[in-house]
Amino acid sequence: MPLTIQQAIDSIYAAVPGAPFPGTVDTVKLGDTAHPLRRIAFTFLASVEVIQQAAALGANLLITHEPTFYNHLDETDWLADNPVYAAKRRLAEEAGLVIWRFHDTLHSLQPDPTLAGLAHELGWDEYALPDEHYFCRIPPAPLRQVAETVKARLGLPAVRLAGDPDRPCQGVALLPGAPGGRAQITVLGIAGVDAIVTGEIAEWETSEFARDAARQGAAKGLILIGHAASEEPGLRHLVPWLEARFPGVPVTFISTRSALQAV
Repeated sequence: MPLTIQQAIDSIYAAVPGAPFPGTVDTVKLGDTAHPLRRIAFTFLASVEVIQQAAALGANLLITHEPTFYNHLDETDWLADNPVYAAKRRLAEEAGLVIWRFHDTLHSLQPDPTLAGLAHELGWDEYALPDEHYFCRIPPAPLRQVAETVKARLGLPAVRLAGDPDRPCQGVALLPGAPGGRAQITVLGIAGVDAIVTGEIAEWETSEFARDAARQGAAKGLILIGHAASEEPGLRHLVPWLEARFPGVPVTFISTRSALQAV
């Protein structure tokens, strides 16, 4: 007898000690989980385009890492009269999709898949310290060159940096996603950390710390690559983990990409 969608979600929780966690955002955002599981689509963020692709695949469970409705808790009361929200919700409902968020549970896996995946995609596995997976000691190079390497290996149209672009850089900390300015600045302030590679910032926090540090002559750089670009490599590498739990159920990763375009 095939698994229901709810049983599939429960089996993911069962594979992670302590899950589901109190107050987690990993909840069903819409859809009926009593239906038999047919196919899984897995994505960074359930944009309209991703929902359309999931529906075209015949998936009925769409697992998303980030929010669907434009805020961390997926609260929708403030969107009640918003036609963009209404059309997006209707699209998913008409496709028979269940949308479930896989955020807190995913990040509790050890090592964090987004860290391991980003290091692997950058070709820095051998440089990651065994007990501090986020910290890599790469061959020394100017910050600008490190940023160009990151851009090329992730296939990005652009990255941004703060700090002295010509300053030698060897100790690099990977902080995918949006850990917040305090966490980013704390890690960047550690002795031996010359730069961080991170997803997104508030532009009055970490970038300003890096600028002030550079003015003071300190080797503290920031390489900013975008939230999706920083986490999608790790999510892609998690597909076999999902396949192992649902033999015979196709699992397809759908790339979201950034909504922002460089001009």
